[in-house]
Amino acid sequence: MAVNLYLCVMPNLEKIAISDFRNIEFQELEFSPNINCISGNNGEGKTNLLDAIYYLSMTKSAFSPSDKFNFRYGTKTFSMCGSYRMPNGLQSKIALQVDSDGKTLKRDEKAYTKISEHVGLLPIVMVSPADTSLVSESGEERRRFVNSVLSQMDQKYLVACQQYNRMLLQRNKMLKESNPSAELLQVIDIKLAMYAQPIYEARVKFVEQLQPIVADYYRSLSGGMEEVSIRYVSDLDKAPLDQILASCIEKDRMFKYTTVGIQRDDFIFEMNGYPIRKCGSQGQQKSFLVALKFAQYDIMKASYGFAPMLLLDDVFDKLDMGRISNLLGMVSSSDFGQIFITDCNKVRLRGIVDELTADRAYFETEKGVFTKA
Repeated sequence: MAVNLYLCVMPNLEKIAISDFRNIEFQELEFSPNINCISGNNGEGKTNLLDAIYYLSMTKSAFSPSDKFNFRYGTKTFSMCGSYRMPNGLQSKIALQVDSDGKTLKRDEKAYTKISEHVGLLPIVMVSPADTSLVSESGEERRRFVNSVLSQMDQKYLVACQQYNRMLLQRNKMLKESNPSAELLQVIDIKLAMYAQPIYEARVKFVEQLQPIVADYYRSLSGGMEEVSIRYVSDLDKAPLDQILASCIEKDRMFKYTTVGIQRDDFIFEMNGYPIRKCGSQGQQKSFLVALKFAQYDIMKASYGFAPMLLLDDVFDKLDMGRISNLLGMVSSSDFGQIFITDCNKVRLRGIVDELTADRAYFETEKGVFTKA
């Protein structure tokens, strides 16, 4: 039986109540502090349960860009409430309600002045099929991933990103003018460079941290069959941003937008020295993404001082049984905290998890109704 050393020092979700969230009319569920397995066919509600848990940590969906897409059909409000065992051993209740007027978030019956104050209290990492966009889509998706991790752990990074984006918007607006002021553009360029430098330095440090951890996790998943790496590419590799902006001003005037800067940064994912998007199979790409998210988990754990909750949504798809066994062997170790896993194949899930630990709970779902098995 796996013994989780972090259970006494990390938040644990003991119970959740969900009302009118997507296809879930009303459900109350109690969880294991270790591994929770949710099985059922596609479209029955497995992912909706995980997203409700994610909502209570991040105050937003992991999938839908707007709250309005999460109301159960015919309803105008949804809510979820979680009872957590906190690191100090006390219980805390987090309640979120969303309606047409916005959202209300409370901790122990007291509403937050700013909802953003809550983010970071209950750190969480989700691994889902939607992560494929990190490999297949543009650099914007990879920047969003890096920003989401660093912003949770570093308030100064978040502020620098916000200020940079405001100045970039102002610069692009000026470039659309017929005769923008050269002096004002120069002032903006200096400010952009000031905000860009700490962002660049934080990204460099993050990739330096991330790279060896991703490589180690991937070796564990694949049995050392391939080597993976992450390479950070930025215009700031060449010179400070104000110098680069000055050298590209004529080009920017012609195109009427800023063509250089950290908004163009990318993070290149490679396998054996080649882009994994082009040379990796679906199973290899899936293994890389799991390794990437587990590395994120480790870095967040080191930053917070306790293990985040881990949500694994349909992670076994496109993985062979060897990689599945390796993955579950990893998450059952003492390095991980509370885990939620979904899978369509309940026999496969039970067969592997039963051998790993006796401290687990099984749920089956159909049409948004969850039954504890």
